[in-house]
Amino acid sequence: MADPVASPHAALAAWLGHLADERRSSPRTVSAYRDCVNPYLAFLQQHRGGALSLADLGDVSAAELRAYLAFRRQGDHPLAARSLSQGLSAIRAFHGYLDRRLSIPNAAIGLVRGPKVRPGAPRPVSEDQAQSLIEEAGFDSDRSEWEIARDEALLTLLWGCGLRISEALSLTVADVPLAPSVRILGKGGKTRLVPVLPAVREALDAYAAVQPFVLQAADQIFRAPRGGPLSPRHAQALMQRLRGRLGLSDRATPHALRHSFATHLLGAGADLRSIQELLGHASLSTTQRYTAVDAAGLMAAYGKAHPRA
Repeated sequence: MADPVASPHAALAAWLGHLADERRSSPRTVSAYRDCVNPYLAFLQQHRGGALSLADLGDVSAAELRAYLAFRRQGDHPLAARSLSQGLSAIRAFHGYLDRRLSIPNAAIGLVRGPKVRPGAPRPVSEDQAQSLIEEAGFDSDRSEWEIARDEALLTLLWGCGLRISEALSLTVADVPLAPSVRILGKGGKTRLVPVLPAVREALDAYAAVQPFVLQAADQIFRAPRGGPLSPRHAQALMQRLRGRLGLSDRATPHALRHSFATHLLGAGADLRSIQELLGHASLSTTQRYTAVDAAGLMAAYGKAHPRA
């Protein structure tokens, strides 16, 4: 019987299986890693002019990896610095798996530095804009009563609890009515407790009372018009429609409501550590980006209010 990891692509498949089954990575994360490593293996095979063996991955040089990054930066579909950096991280993680599980180390991979990526500041909507988005969802004459209640509940949940859209859509029938705090399973399989405001609980209860489907306790509470689970694409389309009516910029996305949750808490005096816990950020440095947004808002308010501005 052939060795199940006798080739680079078999090793890639084994690594992706490890991520999905042992590390509990999301399907989207697994797909992203696959999309990063597959072009790398294809480049190596073309660069070396022949079939690539599993052992060949142990002697990939730093120069070859730099050549691959240059190729992706200048090819038919050039990648931005952030995408290149993410691709390099995936390649390093793949080689780490080869070292740990298949005894194929490669020290040269660690010598390659990715492009410098300047983290962008979060782009929240204002409190008034967030409130207007929720109110506008309630005036959608093209939708049924339960769909309107669903959209209001979803937007209120995103803004009121700072959830990622995938986290909000994963709530089940058994989670409703929401407790004073709800346990959320976030990125990397990490759980966190998020307080639930009365307005959030009331909006979700109102939707649950009018949604027309017979659901089991384990079913996702947010449903599409035909009864299937609601997709993130619906939330994106909803925000696109609402921001068009309100004249808001393209920054008004579902994720912008999560950013708004953080910046509004920061502006009201919440400390960064608490916001980090509520958002489920692994690093405080990620949460610190919100200080720049809040400072910008403070200076804008100063410019409007100070008599000498």
